[in-house]
Amino acid sequence: MDHIKTLREAARRLPMDPGVYFMRDSSGEIIYVGKAKHLRTRVSSYFRSIEKHTEKTRRLVYAARELETIVTSSEFEALVLECSMIKQYRPKYNILLKDDKGYHYLRISNDDYPRITAEKTMNPSDGARWLGPYTSSFVVNQTVDEVNKVFMLPTCKRKFPEDFGKERPCLNYHIKQCIGVCTGKVSRREYNELIDQAVEFIRGGNERAVEQLTQKMQAASDALNFEQAAFYRDRIRAIQRITAHQSVVFSKTTQDQDIVALVQGNQESCVALLKIRGQRLVDKQTFDLGEIDSLEGARRDFLLSYYGASGVEVPQVILLDGPSDEPELVERYLQEIRGKKVSLKVPARGEGQRLVEMALANAAQHLANRLERSGKELAALDELARLLGLSAPPQYIEAYDISNLGDQTIVGGMVVFEGGRPLRSAYKKFNMKTVAGVDDYGSMREMLQRRFARYQNPEETDPGFKRLPDLILLDGGKGHVSVVEPLLREMGLSIPVFGMVKDSSHKTRAVAGEGEEISIAKSRKAFTLLSNIQEEVHRFAISHMKQKHKKNAFTLSLTQVPGIGEKRAAALLRHFKTQKALLAASPEELAQAPGMTLPAARALYQHLHPEESEPSEQ
Repeated sequence: MDHIKTLREAARRLPMDPGVYFMRDSSGEIIYVGKAKHLRTRVSSYFRSIEKHTEKTRRLVYAARELETIVTSSEFEALVLECSMIKQYRPKYNILLKDDKGYHYLRISNDDYPRITAEKTMNPSDGARWLGPYTSSFVVNQTVDEVNKVFMLPTCKRKFPEDFGKERPCLNYHIKQCIGVCTGKVSRREYNELIDQAVEFIRGGNERAVEQLTQKMQAASDALNFEQAAFYRDRIRAIQRITAHQSVVFSKTTQDQDIVALVQGNQESCVALLKIRGQRLVDKQTFDLGEIDSLEGARRDFLLSYYGASGVEVPQVILLDGPSDEPELVERYLQEIRGKKVSLKVPARGEGQRLVEMALANAAQHLANRLERSGKELAALDELARLLGLSAPPQYIEAYDISNLGDQTIVGGMVVFEGGRPLRSAYKKFNMKTVAGVDDYGSMREMLQRRFARYQNPEETDPGFKRLPDLILLDGGKGHVSVVEPLLREMGLSIPVFGMVKDSSHKTRAVAGEGEEISIAKSRKAFTLLSNIQEEVHRFAISHMKQKHKKNAFTLSLTQVPGIGEKRAAALLRHFKTQKALLAASPEELAQAPGMTLPAARALYQHLHPEESEPSEQ
């Protein structure tokens, strides 16, 4: 296209200085803002090898009509300017955060015996007390659950005092999760005192609530009101129990932390952010990022966009699920906002790693809900990509296996998993044509060569052959990989290839690449997915081998009929397609097959139906 050629020439004239570049569409609107350490190198990359770009980047390049730059004195200055321009213009092709939250409220109803509930909208005219707004539904729902349990408030649908004594107390009363207002033994004054304590608990937090209840317990004890003191003691113990149950305890640190984890689907991605304050999980948020070019770049863009927004607290530590582009610059930018040191960390073990896994699970489930997939499937693909060092989760996986019965029947099978699920319509069977004898390596090479020759054939119409996989898995170890990788390079294809290695019990234990084997024992989700793939391709290949062997044996039996050799036997099977159809054919129908004669057809019919006498001529 002419505009791409023009922009390519403009990019070549840019300086090798740091700065910000932005692209405009045909209407003059800014559609993308980026930062570069070297403007000429970075911007020129957009207009070279466009076919290798992601779909999102290709759309950007085709939409761009104008290119502008601002040269800065340092890379950090360029980063600050980039963030400022993205906030100002909100360009179409930049990552723009779409939070899944609205505003949420806590409602204390205006009844004789009030209830505390979570609400999505506020109605200030209903006479109730409202707390909020809160940006997190997680916080609001967790708070309502906590406060009802701690203060043993009723959560049933009964109305009080109208329903006093009408029914027997429910299970919550008997397991001491409700004070039993329905019995009529709790006065309105006592109940409203509980509600006031609950509101203080919400407003002041656990520590303040415990402190106030401790003072009341001591005062009641001093006044020799031991029953009331025991009541306050039970409230304190309930707060301590629920706090211990729902808190996240660290072995060494009490720093406030955010945990950021990103999961990528086919053309969608999602970030989950968990907030830890005072050793306790206090908030969860999820953000849809749409299509991204790379995980490292998406992490960088998210950190800059989220924490660059006004009013967002920047904690001392941010745990990430993987590396970010330009981490030093990002840390410096966040420190400028916070006014104190900020550390980005990628934990490899301990509590930090478990928190990252929790965030990943939340991100995977959110994305799965959007894509109508299973959260386990998306999490397994994400974990597999991390394990194998892939740039993105492999949405389309092809797996291959060779099966043989001596040197008489040698076949191959290809199965496909799309989005973590078997895509049986794309499975393929291969019969070896060039390999002599039992040669797994040679057979694997022949199968892959024929498969990708079909892909490169411009006249190919089978959709299963016209698509390239994101990942190739071979049922075997390094030997199989060393045979297939050179073949793909010879064919000009760049596809990750790994072998699935079995243990002595024929269970998947590792994956093999160019280097050492990669253990999958600790990667449970990836382990389950790989085991399922290996079992499926092995089953499919063996099934094909058995069918082929049975067909070969049947073909051999046909050659025992007078007048039928190998060519006529093969022609018969091609004509009738299945053994069932051949067995159901009459002598006259058999005679209509290419190369057949009526005497040979009658002899064949007698061979196939020895229990019948030959039909008499009419």
